[in-house]
Amino acid sequence: MSQRNRDSIGNILTVAISVCLVASILVSVAAVGLKPAQDANRLLNQRQNILVAAGLLADGARSDEQGRGINELFEQFEVRVVDLRTGGFVDDIDPQDFDQLRSARDPARSRRLDSDEDKPTLRRLEQYGIVYLIRGDDGGVQKTVLPVRGMGLWGTMFGYLAIDGDLVTAEGISFYRHQETPGLGGEIENPRWRAQWEGLHLFDDQGRPTVELVKTRAPEGSDARKRQVDMLAGATLTSRGVENLVNFWLSDLGYGAFLENLRRGEV
Repeated sequence: MSQRNRDSIGNILTVAISVCLVASILVSVAAVGLKPAQDANRLLNQRQNILVAAGLLADGARSDEQGRGINELFEQFEVRVVDLRTGGFVDDIDPQDFDQLRSARDPARSRRLDSDEDKPTLRRLEQYGIVYLIRGDDGGVQKTVLPVRGMGLWGTMFGYLAIDGDLVTAEGISFYRHQETPGLGGEIENPRWRAQWEGLHLFDDQGRPTVELVKTRAPEGSDARKRQVDMLAGATLTSRGVENLVNFWLSDLGYGAFLENLRRGEV
């Protein structure tokens, strides 16, 4: 074959297409092969953040002082699906197969939020949500962990809020995915900032969720201070987003009906 024939447009296109085809096959095979490992890592990260929020695992740790792994620690939790409208358990949905975020995008399992309802900018609210519970020997709930999400400055922040057995005070909060600016809004991951949430009062005397992120907290000993967390420096919109999402998911629009059923011992 002459040099001219080898350098023809047809040959060049044939080689280019062949290379692209082989590359795409290799990428597809790699993606399929890696998916189980990626799914396992995603699940491990999810469980780690739930444990951190609940105060059962230190930040960045892969196990506790006794050497128990994350999956073993997570076995303490009872994982259930609840109907956000009634606050009752949904026994015909397996929590292992339930994807709450996918459910929020399904028109058959969600509704569009009105603008006055949608402070965390979710757009749609799912009918069902997951909860993570630790019960004592008497069956009473000692810890409750709720998935929470809402808009920050650059995108949706995803995390977990843990509530003490009194169903009034927070155990902690943990964010596992967000797009906030490192060093500013990204400080929602900072353990020192998140430490303020431990013991935080989540509701006022009328049972309304009234968590506040403020520039200057009220004086020591005041009722207002018990419900306040320092705003993130230079990240007003991120701070407002955290405030909005926490209060939303604790309200009757979110897990409020479920929490009330817990207080009454009905679930």
